[in-house]
Amino acid sequence: MKWIGLLILVCLGLEAKAQKFPSEFWHEGKIIREGGDTLTGSVKYDLQNDVVQFSNGEKLDSYTARKLTFFEIFDVTSKHYRQFYSIPYAASGGYKAPIFFELLAEGKMTLLCRESIEYRNSNSSFYSYGTSTRLVLVYHYYLLNENGETEPFNGKRADLILLMGNKGAVVEKYIKTNKLNLDDRNEFTEIIRYYNSL
Repeated sequence: MKWIGLLILVCLGLEAKAQKFPSEFWHEGKIIREGGDTLTGSVKYDLQNDVVQFSNGEKLDSYTARKLTFFEIFDVTSKHYRQFYSIPYAASGGYKAPIFFELLAEGKMTLLCRESIEYRNSNSSFYSYGTSTRLVLVYHYYLLNENGETEPFNGKRADLILLMGNKGAVVEKYIKTNKLNLDDRNEFTEIIRYYNSL
């Protein structure tokens, strides 16, 4: 029986080590500083603290969202380009400060995203009883309205359809036909792009 317990610990340890998030990697990319300078090199980001590290191979610099207007990376985990903008946002209270948002879809309706690494409960598995917590990547979505205001999105499909006005019924049909889910980042982006194409 002891070897089973040891095997479980080894498996759980390997799972924990295998868990990697995009913000933990250096990515090839570019940054645009507030003065307009564009620099290319290696980029590592931390959206929870709104800090970007940049290296050109000789020098390492750190930038906050106040010092950059934009950065782009080729994400080694998802194998595609991702773009981030520094946008003024009032997280709590009325004071706006620049923070980084990822641009997912742009048009009549602009979809933005921020990611965080959070502890979440997971269901019991074959190896454990009860619930356990683990770190997971969580996406928080925002919509940029016509006035340039960034507003958090509550995740409710009915509210999204309402925001789409007279195109809402067409989008609702598209979602049902293609079995799309707002909880899936790629599918949510596809929905917004479809709406913008109408």
